[in-house]
Amino acid sequence: MIRRAPSIYALTAVIAGMLVTAGCGGATQGAAAEAGKKAPEAAAQDVREVKHAMGVTQIKGTPERVVTLYQAATDAALQLGVKPVGAVEAWIEQPWYNYIRDRMQGVTNLGSENQPNLEAIIALKPDLIIGSKSRDEKIYDQLSAIAPTVMDEDVYFWKAALSLSAEAMNKKPEEQRFLADWQMKVDDFKKKMGDKLKMEVAIVDFRPDHARIVYTGFSALVLDELGVSRPMNQKGEEWGIKLTSKENIPQMDADIIFDQTSTSRSDGRMDLRLAWTSHPLWKNLRAVKTGKVFPVDSATWNNGSGPIAAAKMLEDLYRYYDLK
Repeated sequence: MIRRAPSIYALTAVIAGMLVTAGCGGATQGAAAEAGKKAPEAAAQDVREVKHAMGVTQIKGTPERVVTLYQAATDAALQLGVKPVGAVEAWIEQPWYNYIRDRMQGVTNLGSENQPNLEAIIALKPDLIIGSKSRDEKIYDQLSAIAPTVMDEDVYFWKAALSLSAEAMNKKPEEQRFLADWQMKVDDFKKKMGDKLKMEVAIVDFRPDHARIVYTGFSALVLDELGVSRPMNQKGEEWGIKLTSKENIPQMDADIIFDQTSTSRSDGRMDLRLAWTSHPLWKNLRAVKTGKVFPVDSATWNNGSGPIAAAKMLEDLYRYYDLK
């Protein structure tokens, strides 16, 4: 869902009106106004400084009306017990991913993650906005004029999203409880896997006009933390590699293949996957010969990119590796 950006002059006028009537637009201005009503000691306890990718933002108390502008932030907020008042819509399974849909009843859809609806954000009167520099750097000043705004560096570092959201929302104890439970699960997984951790795993993704081998990103981060091995030719600093010719299929070779192709899109990617997986070179891959190719949920393995998605991905791995 792509929305036309509002006129910058009209938007500026709306924001200016908010600042005059409400007296609490920006993070620093809002904190200063509130602090003036209280004793200095009380104000110091109420206002926290949160460092983030765009600087430092002052946040008062525990925000109750939170807006999330990327998927991992929405996932993280829910894990921390906060339902956003507004969120950008999911990339697939709109408006919200199936794995969190039951928790998103009543949340306002703010449109595309690439172009959130600023007028809708203003109407929600949030007391905190969580965005990402990679998506929202150009509108950071406008967002900050609406409410205290913090930004993560990118959109798929799920622990960073969890940490920033917890600090901004004053939910650090909830974060620590989740991370402690997560670490117990990671340790249990590694213990039960034993030598299976040495089995090499590939992450592939078919698109309408090419196939991908994933090097980095959400699913790769989770697999790396779990100690799962991946072929040396499938690692790197870049996100991955595009393959445009079936002759490149041997580059996908691994003991296990996790296929995170989005199966709900009717844009031709499923046709391409069928063509490639019917090719003799595909049938010669180790994982194909042993029946170890697993189609996975693209929402939890790729798009969601938050702590809830990470936990669901780990549940999947217990099943795929037949662990008890």
